[in-house]
Amino acid sequence: MSSSFFPRWTRKTTGEVAPDERLPGGQTLVMGIQHVVAMFGSTALAPILMGFDPNTSIFFSGIGTLLFFLLTGGRLPSYLGSSFAFIGVVIAATGYAGSGPNPNIGLALGGIIAAGVVYILIGLVVQMLGTGWIERLMPPVVTGTVVAAIGLNLAPVAVRSLGATPFEVGVGLLTALAVGLVAVRAGGVAARLPILLGALAGYVLYAVGANGLGWGKPIDFASVGQAAWFGLPRFSAPVFDASAMALIAPVAVILVAENLGHVKALAAMTGRNFDPLIGRAFIADGLATVVSGAGGGTGVTTYAENMGVMAVTRIYSTLVFVVAAGVALLLGFSPKFGALILTLPVPVVGGLALVVFGLIAATGGRIWVMNQVDFAKPRNLIVAGTALTAGAGDLTLSIAGFKMGGIGTATFGAILLYHLLRERRSS
Repeated sequence: MSSSFFPRWTRKTTGEVAPDERLPGGQTLVMGIQHVVAMFGSTALAPILMGFDPNTSIFFSGIGTLLFFLLTGGRLPSYLGSSFAFIGVVIAATGYAGSGPNPNIGLALGGIIAAGVVYILIGLVVQMLGTGWIERLMPPVVTGTVVAAIGLNLAPVAVRSLGATPFEVGVGLLTALAVGLVAVRAGGVAARLPILLGALAGYVLYAVGANGLGWGKPIDFASVGQAAWFGLPRFSAPVFDASAMALIAPVAVILVAENLGHVKALAAMTGRNFDPLIGRAFIADGLATVVSGAGGGTGVTTYAENMGVMAVTRIYSTLVFVVAAGVALLLGFSPKFGALILTLPVPVVGGLALVVFGLIAATGGRIWVMNQVDFAKPRNLIVAGTALTAGAGDLTLSIAGFKMGGIGTATFGAILLYHLLRERRSS
């Protein structure tokens, strides 16, 4: 690693572009915009599902990405977007009904900040001791179980969001189908944007049926026309409630496992050893989450969508993410852009949620398969089965006045069970 804090980016115009290399200015701009497009569907959807302002969340995704760039010395290519791991616990902590602004957003923000602080502390320990202790604490059977439990815990939210009338449910299901068709059959850049293109298809379908044929509540564009082109994001203040913080803070454990996996994947793609940067990556991610929560944004994490873009283009220059962050900041300063996002019909959001939450659950299974978790072992089977049931059934525990929802129960239950159920050593 270079002795200077930032690398000296060398210019490259063809072939694979390494993190410490750069494209010409025009190509860097285009690549940065492409990364914003790649993250946009998920980063806009997550705040909507929690009742947050998507404009504000996109603004803080830009801030978080810049913080990540600075704290990792411009050596680790990553974009920080809204984390889906927070959705279940935020809904549980705030009692969010599923549509419109979240009236208890302050409680969620206090919990998000608490999660960010825990994340920073874990990063400091990793910086001093390395990552071996995390891998021993949360082996693949545990991380896969926790990720799957998150998706299963959120399943009722997705189903309720589909709507009540046959038209609404139909639009929601067709939106989910559109996402799948784009993901499976589209080629090129379009294949990286299934959420965005699926949402667009569902939006058009709903507009034709509701605004054109009168089958549902029409989309009201009045707020878009009244919104200014440029203005400050809608900031909100956190409220520090002990119960909400105890419910949301454990999400930091999920973010650690997720970020660790992303850094390892980047190392495999680039052929470089990023292990010395893992602690700084955790600290940067945690700090970005704290800053976001302090102003009304969602908790953030490194984004798989953007890693997919890098895998396809083989362009890993970290300067591309500075441009992407700048574009996100510009979008955050456009109330008209935010008003347009908020016109997304509820059944369309429900259809997207049906796919996204299902993918979260399936990702847990993917972790098991990739790491060859042996379910012939009773220990693994009981850990996974018990924690999944706790998560799916939203098992809530009250401990000394603190309430821990299904995701927290599944997370800590999986960790505790794994370490309590040690196999007997053969003599």
